[in-house]
Amino acid sequence: MTDDEIESVLSDSHEGSEQELPVIQLCGLVEELSYVNSALKTETEMFEKYYAKLEPRDQRPSRLSEIKMSAADYAQFRGRRRSKSRTGVDRGVGLTVDQKLELVQKELEDTKDDLRHMRANAERDMQHHEAIIEEAEIRWNEVARAVHEFEKDILKAISKKKGSILATQKVMKYIEDTNRRRDNMKEKLRLKNVSLKVQRKKLLSQLRQKEEVGEALHDVDFQQLKIENAQFLETIEARNQELTQLKLSSGNTLQVLNAYKSKLHKAMEIYINLDKEILLRKELLDKIEKETLQVEEDRAKAEAVNKRLRKQLAEFRAPQVMTYVREKILNGDLEKSIKMWERKVEIAEGLRLLKHKKQR
Repeated sequence: MTDDEIESVLSDSHEGSEQELPVIQLCGLVEELSYVNSALKTETEMFEKYYAKLEPRDQRPSRLSEIKMSAADYAQFRGRRRSKSRTGVDRGVGLTVDQKLELVQKELEDTKDDLRHMRANAERDMQHHEAIIEEAEIRWNEVARAVHEFEKDILKAISKKKGSILATQKVMKYIEDTNRRRDNMKEKLRLKNVSLKVQRKKLLSQLRQKEEVGEALHDVDFQQLKIENAQFLETIEARNQELTQLKLSSGNTLQVLNAYKSKLHKAMEIYINLDKEILLRKELLDKIEKETLQVEEDRAKAEAVNKRLRKQLAEFRAPQVMTYVREKILNGDLEKSIKMWERKVEIAEGLRLLKHKKQR
């Protein structure tokens, strides 16, 4: 919205206030003025930001938003603006469209620069965090490997031989070995740090010498340096290719190693299962041998009984018929007498029980 439109809105609002406009028109006018004020505020803040970048800090005037005006001064200012608008007096020249466009483009470029810096900072922070995560993963793998070795070497021995002196000695030996390896690693890192410091000093001295004699270099030296640089780049490329090949071969070797490890694990499981099965078969064989011995003993006893019965059968002689008849008759008489005596005993028992009941 231009200054003429703003001035027309203000004049219309003044005339409307004198004519006492309805509430609906007043609300619409207030909304329109609020929109105009927000647009002017945004434009003013952008202009102040651009102006603050051009002017020194000590020569900057006070911001328009910081200017405070009393009610009387504001009324006088509005009356002056109305009188000027009515009399047709020329106002101060504002920003042209080209100037506003230039200002907006400058603000857009500054915003893009800020976004670029923010993106660079975010990428740097992300790389830093990724390095921290990678270091934590490496440390975690080392800790897991140390725990696995400790469980494999120490805890199994302790679980098998609880309270033994050998288990305590193994634990102490494991701790001493761990401390020794840590000390060796610390010494290696210290030596490597010293060598890197020496190499850094050498490179700094070489760089200082090159800077000192840099003015004396000629085109021939630059050509020689370009040739050496190209040779070094070729060497680096060849070494990179060789490193890539080594990485590929290392990956293949690692895959083969993992395959053989899995096969070894399966073979160990099969070996353990076969060992258990062999023990079960041995126990079953011992049991079968014991049962075989028992069967042999029973067979010997049965053969002895069979021989004895065969001998009795061979020596057996059947009695004569009359003797058998007499024995049969005698046996029948004896059975009858037994039944008769059993009947008598039952009758005596019944009489005794009746007598006992009568006595009670």
